[in-house]
Amino acid sequence: MARVETFYEVLRRHGVSRRSFMKFCSLTAASLGLAPAFAQNVAHAMETRPRVPVIWLHGMECTCCSESFIRSAHPLAKDVVLSMLSLDYHNTLMASAGHQAEAILDETRAKYKGQYILAVEGNSSLSLDDPYCFVGGKPFLAQLQEMAQDSMAVIAWGSCASWGCVQAAKPNPSNAVPIDRVIHNKPIIKVPGCPPIAEVMTGVVSYVLTFGKLPELDRQGRPKMFYSQRIHDKCYRRPHFDAGQFVEAWDDAGARQGFCLYKMGCRGPTTYNACSTTRWNGGVSFPIESGHGCIGCSENDFWDNGPFYERLVKVSGFGIEGTADDLGLKALGVVGVGLAAHAAASTVKKLVTGHNKPPPPAGKAGGAS
Repeated sequence: MARVETFYEVLRRHGVSRRSFMKFCSLTAASLGLAPAFAQNVAHAMETRPRVPVIWLHGMECTCCSESFIRSAHPLAKDVVLSMLSLDYHNTLMASAGHQAEAILDETRAKYKGQYILAVEGNSSLSLDDPYCFVGGKPFLAQLQEMAQDSMAVIAWGSCASWGCVQAAKPNPSNAVPIDRVIHNKPIIKVPGCPPIAEVMTGVVSYVLTFGKLPELDRQGRPKMFYSQRIHDKCYRRPHFDAGQFVEAWDDAGARQGFCLYKMGCRGPTTYNACSTTRWNGGVSFPIESGHGCIGCSENDFWDNGPFYERLVKVSGFGIEGTADDLGLKALGVVGVGLAAHAAASTVKKLVTGHNKPPPPAGKAGGAS
């Protein structure tokens, strides 16, 4: 079995100091949402675990996932690609082409059977007979199934690989399907988004490398560390939602004051992603902060879920569609109903427990027996 250098060995070979290495480990731990003490765990993994060989395939897609990935700031994509991983095949980033490039696939399967990660960007046609997406003279579906067979795990980059996305939108003439429709015997990590956030992508890779296992996934196969909360839950415009303050038309007074974009079709209340916390472009901003509502690009069938600029779902929230004065009245009403319900319940309890029984014998307090 071929030996692969560790991440630390590669860094030392490039003249990186121990201090810089530990700083990198601290930043990596922080990007994973771990406590500072976990930097030692990250360092130990980088020093002892071999770099993970990665085969990155491209099906039907626009390469936006790769474009996002190479813009990661924490950790830097160059550190991930050149040091943390052994990125053996990526037909956009690699120097080789043609037969030389395709030979790498066979070589990796033979040398690192059961050791490499198969990263997939884009989706596949469901049938080998469909004339869509041929790579190296054969259908992408054949290449995908062949490389998945000897991998240790599969990462589905983006909504194309995870859900089908635009290619699978109605009427779906290419018969495009997400990769879990054609790969059934391997663990699959879905990292949806169109594209996914760069730091989410490198964070998933860092976790697998650090702990030697897949991150905890939700029932849809997404890493809980990045997809366990709705964008709405941590959105900085959430107070306006709760106060019933909404943008009613583009560039109105509410838009200029940063009011909630829910009425303009924002899908933040129904979309699970890290946009409102991790943000984009090195943590600078995210679409809602830039004045555009979330279109739910990390959710299944988002392309077919109606016009992006129409409110399609009714989200129950305190103060929705109301003014601050309405909220005060509603709050008083809730309190009043609560007091009335409590009084009624107390009366019923007294009747059931025999509150009207004879008084206790003289000399004993409170009816105790």
